[in-house]
Amino acid sequence: MTKLSAKQMVAFIVWLLSSTMAIGADEIVIVGGEGVDCLEDLGCVNRLHPDIPMAARAKPGQTILFRARDARDVLGAASAQTTEPETLSNDFGRVHPITGPVYIESAVAGDVLKVTLNNIDPGSYAYTSGGSSGFIPDLVDGQSLVIWRLNRDYAESDDLPGIRIPNGSFPGVVTTMPGPNQLRVMLEREQALADAGGRVSLPMTDFADPAALCGRNGSARGECLRTIPPREHGGNMDIRYLKAGVSIYLPCFIDGCGLAIGDLHYAQGDGEVSGTAIEMSADVWATTEVLKDGPDLSRGPHYEGSSQLLDIPSRRFYAVTGIPVKHAGDVPPDMRYLNSDVVAGLENLPNDINLAARNAVEGIVEYIVATYGYNRQQAYVIASVAVDIRISQLVDAPNVGVTALLPLDIFVGQ
Repeated sequence: MTKLSAKQMVAFIVWLLSSTMAIGADEIVIVGGEGVDCLEDLGCVNRLHPDIPMAARAKPGQTILFRARDARDVLGAASAQTTEPETLSNDFGRVHPITGPVYIESAVAGDVLKVTLNNIDPGSYAYTSGGSSGFIPDLVDGQSLVIWRLNRDYAESDDLPGIRIPNGSFPGVVTTMPGPNQLRVMLEREQALADAGGRVSLPMTDFADPAALCGRNGSARGECLRTIPPREHGGNMDIRYLKAGVSIYLPCFIDGCGLAIGDLHYAQGDGEVSGTAIEMSADVWATTEVLKDGPDLSRGPHYEGSSQLLDIPSRRFYAVTGIPVKHAGDVPPDMRYLNSDVVAGLENLPNDINLAARNAVEGIVEYIVATYGYNRQQAYVIASVAVDIRISQLVDAPNVGVTALLPLDIFVGQ
């Protein structure tokens, strides 16, 4: 078993002293964190498949330490960081490295796995990218990169002077492995979407891990799911409320479940609209419970925790609303695959949450630019890491409502 570093031991002791659980250090299962990247780490994978070998085993109730890597696999393990990153990898096949999978003893297919996050210890550095990507690809031109320095309280960056983002650490990816039947259904429906022209990430062998299964010459090279979207088994949910203290209910589609965690975020606004949050590596401590008669998770995972985690991290806020209206002739980028003359001709798309959210995000970006003097690239990044996109109402047809909520206390000294 790998030994804990001094930093990891301190973080674990902090959690242990505040917990009512009495768990000895010799009971900790440590997964991942070795090597310069996921491809060199025996406790890391970046694809999903029922035949991926388990990296470790743990009993229900036993503490598991996940040494989780950042979304693009450029920062290394949290305990190994000494210098901030200068550039990011453009190798899309490396996204997302996830630590695991861990075989949970006594769990069988059909069970529900309750995963409780007990502590998250951030690395020293992080990044956010923004530009012609994310939720509104045509909002700004070009790409930008923000490098953050992290501590236990806040993140700050020379690329965004005057901004401090409070620590709201959480894993973007919490997942179990799909079973054979679920894998077949997911592959078929996503291929159908791709064939229709929809945006989807199909299996990809470049930088796939494990290579023997998912790589160019792998035995299941056309069947390994990308980690980009969430699915019924969890995955890349990117829910900022999945912080330390929250319990997540995931389905077990295979014996042992195959629990994995990754894509750690220091902070994120609801929506992650530029495509990235404050992306970091971190150490995550978790425990599990196997439920033989758990909730129905056929439409996606459940989670629970203190209602305090739902509050915005600010004493004051400013909000912009959006409704689903547009100029005649415009077609939102995510609808172009439909090739619909009807969409182009309308100035109002009934009950379209996507368009309403787009309008709210664009409005809050323009507000940040006009009020605080940041350029559009910077404002888009701020919206991605701090602005919450919330559904206001769904019943007032044709104009459903979305709100973009900006916490004002992130602006230091203003």
